[in-house]
Order: sequence, then structure tokens, then C-alpha cells
Amino acid sequence: MEPGKRLSTKIDATVPTAARMYDHYLGGKDNYAVDRAACEELDKVVPSTRVLALNNRRFLQRVVGRLAGEYGMRQFLDHGSGLPTQNNVHQVAQRVDPESRVVYVDNDPMVLVHGRALLDQNDRTAVIQADLRETEEIFSHPDTKRLIDFSQPVAVLFNSVFHCIPDSESDGPLAVVRRVTERLVPGSCLVMCQLVSEDAEVRDFVTSFMDQATQGHWGRVRQEKDVAEWFDGMEILEPGLVEVSTWRPDNEVVPRQATLEWIEFGGVARIR
Repeated sequence: MEPGKRLSTKIDATVPTAARMYDHYLGGKDNYAVDRAACEELDKVVPSTRVLALNNRRFLQRVVGRLAGEYGMRQFLDHGSGLPTQNNVHQVAQRVDPESRVVYVDNDPMVLVHGRALLDQNDRTAVIQADLRETEEIFSHPDTKRLIDFSQPVAVLFNSVFHCIPDSESDGPLAVVRRVTERLVPGSCLVMCQLVSEDAEVRDFVTSFMDQATQGHWGRVRQEKDVAEWFDGMEILEPGLVEVSTWRPDNEVVPRQATLEWIEFGGVARIR
């Protein structure tokens, strides 16, 4: 993001956004005709996307539950959180411990409006509008400083969001991960996954389609090796980096992708 550029607070119903398209795939109602139309076009080439989105959401819920229940995490910083739905991060974490604290970050003004309305009565949770690349702004935001104690372990989430930003030495996914990890104490965890494909034609089509549809608010579909690079130097928790529906499933009854032209790939790591 360009230094000093302010995010828009106006909701534009004429241009699709990744957050609203994701909401549509999850069966939500906080989306517009333009978002649904974009999903229909996308499905013509990558028809497994709805199941992929559902499995990704379930992965997020399992991850938060495991981090809170098994690893004692009580602080969560969720980058690119998307529109509120059922079993959001704060609800999963606060079922384990009501004192758990969550900060949601998103650049979509619609997320800000709906998120703040949902969280109006929850003083241990906040939603801030920021670009996920603005690490300093996010970490120094008054709500982040109010809720997150960075002298203690924090779970930082980049769930299905890095494909929304392009590669850049200063602001690409790897640069963002390094800036964030520099600010975290040992015992903190990072959750990272994104859309990947080993098929060059799929990568090129989806990257081009989403870049045009969102008017430049997109990065690219990557490969598994790209995601693995983000985890360098960290302790990757079992079962490693995987297609996310296979990350510690609660049971074997999970939606299966009919086709695997692309998958959601990633995992969870702990900072030593």
C-alpha cells in the first residue's frame, strides 16, 4: 500500500470485494449482486470454490479452538478477518476462556460497520480498519494496545488473505511475516494459509480474473513452495503444511472438494 494513503470508508456496491465474495460462499447475506456475479464467473473455471471456502472457515475455527484450548493462547490478532459470520474467532476463543482478547483487522469498510455492530457489547474484542501490510499502524492502534499485551504470546492470523496482496520486497507476504514476527515473543503462533495451485493455467486465470474484478485489490494465486517460505525459522505444528481440511479434523465427515484445481494450503507455526 502506498505510504500515507487513506483507506476508503465508503461501501462501493459496484465493485466486488474478496470479503463479500467469501461471505457469499459461506451462505452469508452481507454481499451484493456484483459479488454474487463474480462468484458465478469464478465457479465456471474453479467450481470447487464454495467447498474450499467452507473448509477454510472450519479450519480457522479448529485452529482457534486448539490454540486456546491446548496451547493456552488468550490473545488473537486476526488480519483480513472478513465479514462476521457464525463461530467467529472471538466466540471460539471466549468459549474456552471468556477473558480471551481479539483484534480483527480488515480494509473493507463493510467489515468495519458490521463488525463493530456485532461487537458493541464485547469489550474484549475490537475491529480496526487497516491494510494488513500496515504492521506499525496495526500494532500501535489504540484498540490493539488496549487489548493485546505483546510481552505475552499472541496468536497472529493470516487466514486465506495473503493472495489478496501482490509480491513486493517491502510489502509482500514474506516481508509482512518478518515484520510481524519481529514484534512477537517466543511462544507466539502464526496461522497462515492461502489459495494455491500447481496448475499454471489456473493460477494465471484466477489471478487475472480477481485482479480485474476487484479493480486491483488482489495479489496472486501461489504455489505450495511459496507458502512454505513464510514459515522458515518457525516450529511448524503437526500435521505440518497441508490442505486445510486435513489439519487436525474433528472427524472424517468433512465436505470434499469434487475437483482440486486449487486448494487452501497452510498451517500453524510457533515462534521459538
